[in-house]
Amino acid sequence: MSETLTVKLQYVLPKRALTALAGKLAGLKGGALTTAVIRWFVKRYGVDMNEAAISDIAAYPTFNEFFTRALREGARPQAESDFLCPVDGAISQLGRIEQDRIFQAKGHDYTARALVGGDAALAGHFTDGQFATLYLSPRDYHRIHMPCAGKLLRMIYVPGELFSVNPATARGVPGLFARNERVVCEFEAGFGRFVLVLVGATIVGSMATVWHGVVNPPRRPMIEVWRYDDQDIRLDKGAEMGRFLLGSTVVMLFPENAIAFDAAWHPAGAVRMGEAMGQHPVATD
Repeated sequence: MSETLTVKLQYVLPKRALTALAGKLAGLKGGALTTAVIRWFVKRYGVDMNEAAISDIAAYPTFNEFFTRALREGARPQAESDFLCPVDGAISQLGRIEQDRIFQAKGHDYTARALVGGDAALAGHFTDGQFATLYLSPRDYHRIHMPCAGKLLRMIYVPGELFSVNPATARGVPGLFARNERVVCEFEAGFGRFVLVLVGATIVGSMATVWHGVVNPPRRPMIEVWRYDDQDIRLDKGAEMGRFLLGSTVVMLFPENAIAFDAAWHPAGAVRMGEAMGQHPVATD
């Protein structure tokens, strides 16, 4: 099937119904059937179970528990770096935010304001800043970790579409990451504000954070905001902050002069959680 046709089909498929069904099936305790499905998935996508804290496929009672599996201790050592990669995956895009505009793919961009749910004040922190968009494929480890230490300020649920977020769809659907359902997590660090945006997609049953638990479902019709600035919720660099129940994309936004990405980071490059992502820029006179 051509890439163009694949994208066009997504406009007519019942994405919300398919996602709800996938979420229910992934949570079922199906015994031998669940084990068989997991075994097929591991073989189909080349999942390395030697990295998992529990490597026995039959030990997972549901597909969700397999998909959000923990890694064994030492599987992802943390680099000596100011910023760490928060996920296993591939770099979709990264670079400078041009005023408010974020590059998605050739011919497509979107605004930071749209991405964070229309909050102009929040988006203003990232004018001429830096962004990185990381895609998690089905084979990847699907827990999300902190790129640097931060104090949690807000979580914003933004309703939206459920297009796939694979590279082909990113090339074909305008404003994809600012159209799909997403959870915006706002933090404060010594250099200023930064956000991690968990972007939903077709078949992504739910998204969860360590401080809230499952955020969706339910899928709400309106933006919903949880404030934490009157609490002292701090997460260390490298600490788990959330997870996808079936895979998706994470978009990170940083303010101007907060991060210089590692020279090895480039679009389409594979990355692993805990590797060096970047450093604070060196001040020059």
